[in-house]
Amino acid sequence: MTTHKNLLGGPDPTYLPENEDAYRLLGEESRPPVEVAAAHPTFSLAWAMLADDAFEAGRVVESYAYARTGYHRGLDALRRAGWKGHGPIPWEHRANRGFLRCLAALARAAGEIGEQDETERCWQFLKDSSEEAYAELKR
Repeated sequence: MTTHKNLLGGPDPTYLPENEDAYRLLGEESRPPVEVAAAHPTFSLAWAMLADDAFEAGRVVESYAYARTGYHRGLDALRRAGWKGHGPIPWEHRANRGFLRCLAALARAAGEIGEQDETERCWQFLKDSSEEAYAELKR
C-alpha cells in the first residue's frame, strides 16, 4: 500500500495488520463470527459482525457489549501500529474496517440505550478517522 506524505503536517494514516487466518475462517470456512472472535479475540471484524447481528435481532445491550469489545481491541491494535490517538484510519484498507465498523456499531447501540454523549463522540470519531467509513456506515 502506498502512503502519501501529508502536506498539512498531520499524522500519517494508520494501517492495521491483516489477519489472514481470521479472514480465511470467515470466508473459505464459513465459520460463524462467534467462533472467529473466540479464536482471534483481537480481530475487530468478528466483534463488529456480532454487534450487527445482535442489533438486527433487537438485542441492543448485547450489540453494545460486542461493539465496545471490538472497539477496545481495535484501539489496542491501532496503538501497536503506531497510532497516537488521532489521524486517518483509511476505510479502503481491509484490516481497518473491523475497528471502524465497531465504532459505528457502538455509536448506534449507544444511541438506542440513551447514551447521547457517547453516540455523538463515536460518530465524530468515525468521521474524523475516515470520511468514507462515516459515509458508508452512518445510515
